[in-house]
Amino acid sequence: MGKVVVAAAASGCAVVACVVAALMVGRSVRRRRGWRRVVRVLEELEEGCATPVGRLRQVVDAMAVEMHAGLASEGGSKLKMLLTYVHNLPTGNEKGIYYALDLGGTNFRVLRIRLGGQRSAIIEHDVDRQPIPQHLMTSTSEELFDFIATSLKDFVEREENVSEPSQKERRELGFTFSFPVKQISSSSGTLIKWTKGFSVEDMVGKDVSQCLQQAMSRKGMDMRVTALINDTVGTLALGHYHDEDTVAAVIFGTGTNACYLERADAIIKSQGLLTTTGGMVVNMEWGNFWSSHLPRTSYDVDLDAESPNPNDQGFEKMISGMYLGDIVRRVILQMSQESDVFGPVSSKLHAPFILRTPLIAAMHEDDSPNLNEVARILKESLEIPEVPLNVRKLVVKVCDVVTCRAARLAAAGIVGILKKIGRDGSGGIASVKTKNGIHKKMRRTVVAVEGGLYTNYTMFREYLNEAMGQILGEDVAPYVIIKVTEDGSGIGAALLAASHSASEVVDSVQLL
Repeated sequence: MGKVVVAAAASGCAVVACVVAALMVGRSVRRRRGWRRVVRVLEELEEGCATPVGRLRQVVDAMAVEMHAGLASEGGSKLKMLLTYVHNLPTGNEKGIYYALDLGGTNFRVLRIRLGGQRSAIIEHDVDRQPIPQHLMTSTSEELFDFIATSLKDFVEREENVSEPSQKERRELGFTFSFPVKQISSSSGTLIKWTKGFSVEDMVGKDVSQCLQQAMSRKGMDMRVTALINDTVGTLALGHYHDEDTVAAVIFGTGTNACYLERADAIIKSQGLLTTTGGMVVNMEWGNFWSSHLPRTSYDVDLDAESPNPNDQGFEKMISGMYLGDIVRRVILQMSQESDVFGPVSSKLHAPFILRTPLIAAMHEDDSPNLNEVARILKESLEIPEVPLNVRKLVVKVCDVVTCRAARLAAAGIVGILKKIGRDGSGGIASVKTKNGIHKKMRRTVVAVEGGLYTNYTMFREYLNEAMGQILGEDVAPYVIIKVTEDGSGIGAALLAASHSASEVVDSVQLL
């Protein structure tokens, strides 16, 4: 009887062991299947985001074509190609004291610079930042601009107590106004609509420079608005001040935009346009660029459909700091739904824009052996704890794929501008005969770049620079230089006040 009991017990233990083994094998099989599904999501992402040089050159061509179309007629292109009426870019010879007002959100800045007449010599640079009271953002144009003019007057008086300028000269101001404006001249434009929480209804359709000018007059200020610009034009002005070969400027920040110096006779939609310099700065509003050659994924489609502006700003949604983090979030969400490698699906993964681009930059550039920064961000921002190392590596790869695509498309956009103005080498490189033989020669070209996405995100910057070299080729690439500028919306505006001031040049843009 005892032997039977022992045999039965042994048999029972064997059954339990088999069951446990089967469970473990089943779990292992499920884990492997789940991992394969996640890897497949990554492989599909890589395929969908692929940017071989051939495709980038197609984007270059498409950008140049859209630029031509936008210059030919209003509404002829996704690119607005807006005339800025700015044609006298700073040369470095400007002298004197100039001011700038930068109004682009819930804060505004006033600046004062002293120029010494030698390129790169900004002798003094003073700045004051002020918040705009919440009630003024929805009040009247008079109340809003009276507040700004009062702050500007206080700043001028405070600074000029230290260094008094010649009172015979009228003070001149560059005004950076980062809201949709229909430009009328280099120093005036009418407000199309408010954004960023402002709703001063009586100002829509009014000349924003005139509103500021009237407020300054009410405060007894002898100051004239000599330039009305956006931040991209200011970046071009600042770049040109430091380097006369600067022909274009690009902002890579929360949003993105580009402007460049175009021949006046190439702006067909304004036939008969004449400027004293023969050129004019064109504000491309390139965030709205679109082409079938852009590598779009299902994540881009969903992001666009769920955005406040579907079918709008398509290029911006693929390359700017506002959106890169959210594309990564969407990919991680898809992986979580396909497998349990991240554990239970976190509710945070369903929250739009919870994963900001600075966070994906931090994960992407985490060089610790165990990717501790990746683990910290997943836990603190997305509430995904205890992620295995192989899954952390997967997240880094997702960040890499999304950022690499953005940077390479951004590079293609820049080369598209250069192609439009004949600075990409596609027309051939001139050969110059010297005593030492024949040397290839091409005109030096500088593109001014500003914005945290480029300056603070090392991998984005390196991928962009690498793609520029690949698209242009080894013969042309050395002649194209990307130069970082800082504070185009402030210093750039003051420099344009100088280059467009009455003492420097008589503004003459004519339509025949």
